[in-house]
Amino acid sequence: MATAQASAWQTWNSGPFSIERKPGKDPSIVILRFRGPFTLRDAYSCLEPTMLNKILELEPAPGDPPVVKNILDLSECPYIDSSGLGIIVTHMVRCQKKGIKMIAAGISPRVKQVMHITRVDGIICCCGSVEEAENC
Repeated sequence: MATAQASAWQTWNSGPFSIERKPGKDPSIVILRFRGPFTLRDAYSCLEPTMLNKILELEPAPGDPPVVKNILDLSECPYIDSSGLGIIVTHMVRCQKKGIKMIAAGISPRVKQVMHITRVDGIICCCGSVEEAENC
């Protein structure tokens, strides 16, 4: 099973939902690409809760610089429920405590709607694309 320490890229996938971790254009940037609907059922039917937490920890691989920016690429995430959004908000708080800037990128209209209804859109930094987020 893949561990959260590989530096080049990793994909966790057992079904319709997956998260791929890859480096950004700068080694201090980590991109997490979400694919598929991010709901409690989809996420935890594909990943154990402890594995999801490991993926989101953002510990650098040995020899890599500390992470200063985390981009959540949601361009292939068509839907998110309140549980998925709660996981993202919890991740954002952890990032803030570690001094890591978290940016959500490529948000679909349905995900934007959920973020707006829950008023999370006012606290999560968003960009139109991963490239824009890397330059932000």
